[in-house]
Amino acid sequence: MPQNFDADVAVIGYGPTGVVGALSLAQQGARVIAFERDKEIYPRARAVTVNDWTMRIFQSLGIGERVGKVIDPQRALRWVTYDGHEVMRIEHPPSALGAGPRFYNIYQPVMEAELRSCAQERGDSLSVRYGAEVTGIEQDGSGVTVTTTDTATGEVHRYRTRYAIAADGASSPTRQSLGIPLDGDTNEVTWVVIDCRAKRWWPDRDFLTFWTDAERPVVDIALSAGNHRWEIPLKPHETEADFPTSTEVWPLLEALGVSEEDVEIHQHAFYRHHVRSARTWRSGRVFLAGDAAHLMPPWAGAGMQTGMRDAHNLGWKLGRVLAGELDESWLDTYEAERRPNADFYTGLAVRLGRVIKQEASEKEQAALSAPPPGALVTPFEPPLIAPPVLTAGWLRGPVGDASIVGRMVPQPVVGDTVGRMARLDELLGDAFVLLGDDVDPSTLLTGPERAQWDALGARYLAVRPQSAYTQGPDELVDLEGVLGPWLRRYGVRAVALRPDRFVAAADTSGLAVPA
Repeated sequence: MPQNFDADVAVIGYGPTGVVGALSLAQQGARVIAFERDKEIYPRARAVTVNDWTMRIFQSLGIGERVGKVIDPQRALRWVTYDGHEVMRIEHPPSALGAGPRFYNIYQPVMEAELRSCAQERGDSLSVRYGAEVTGIEQDGSGVTVTTTDTATGEVHRYRTRYAIAADGASSPTRQSLGIPLDGDTNEVTWVVIDCRAKRWWPDRDFLTFWTDAERPVVDIALSAGNHRWEIPLKPHETEADFPTSTEVWPLLEALGVSEEDVEIHQHAFYRHHVRSARTWRSGRVFLAGDAAHLMPPWAGAGMQTGMRDAHNLGWKLGRVLAGELDESWLDTYEAERRPNADFYTGLAVRLGRVIKQEASEKEQAALSAPPPGALVTPFEPPLIAPPVLTAGWLRGPVGDASIVGRMVPQPVVGDTVGRMARLDELLGDAFVLLGDDVDPSTLLTGPERAQWDALGARYLAVRPQSAYTQGPDELVDLEGVLGPWLRRYGVRAVALRPDRFVAAADTSGLAVPA
């Protein structure tokens, strides 16, 4: 019997994770309805940075340029003791994934407002109910019923959708109602976050500085839109009640040499660090994303970003499932791919936290900034800034240093056969694509393999060197000499790219569609 659905997907929670999920789904033609308890954007800046992977996601959603106007490039990271000794530094080389730098500083309320503004322009395919608190969720074999209560009037509404994404934060009422445990620990130390508006420039303000100290480590970071933040742990004898206003907070900044000539305190808040993960990220037709699925310390700057990457990964897959382009089994790859990445950044954040608290050994510090012994196929970069790699999921072939499988393809400027020049993704389009190094990749496929990729709507493109003639319409020119050498580094002639630009397969381990 036909059913009436109010939308294809309900998105519960409309912070950055929810917005990116909604945008990713709407891009695939899905009808989305989002529910957000609060009518206004949370005013406190929580996340402080985004990197080139996240910016590439924004680019794929058509919002990269707009977001880029409200964030600032980040200079570098350094770990320094109070007596001026630099323990560690990580420089930011030019990005291989896009046109901008590797890292950006953000002011989350401003960036979040821009994300919502971009989403608002999607029209009828994406609607948002602000002031709607989700108070119940039920599911059956064909869909999900979401119950909401208007926070102002108490009016109750029910909505029927095919699937739901819970992006409703660390306390996630949805996760709790589904009975999914949140495993892990919470650190007992309370930190005060002090957000300020800069009044003047001071030397090296544009470094992201971690002041390392066993007793009072401090995060010192310039945010976009003229803001600056310090994060300071309270000592055992201090409590939140000791800092009711900015007057009581000022001595903490003055001890760091910051004066009222430098900044004006805008607001302050308190929080604790968590290392937690939901036992499963899916219950039937309901998926967890972002803080609802995992919580990590802030030291890698990856909490919010990991949530947005969750949402994009799920969104492009679920949108295609709803459109009948992918089998529903694809949804099983969401947690298989995203959990290892969330675990990686959680572990990295814990290790970086040991550095700032002067708990890390010299060997531990070296592992964060120096190459391991032995020859590498992939040039070493510190794990905090290295391009992303998938280690599991919809892949064919081995992963590791010597393998191209699971890696994100670089994004240089390329040309097409009629002379258009643009970043790679702009010319690839939103599709599965097979790229060949000076060869038509379709010629490397068997008949059944070609049929499998055709069923996914794949494109087949030869990448010609800048010094050669193109030979047909389905070709790109490697204008910057990046793609050909990158493929040859791993000894491959052709790769299959997913819509999120990760390599799913290569000719050396088989170009058949991954099982």
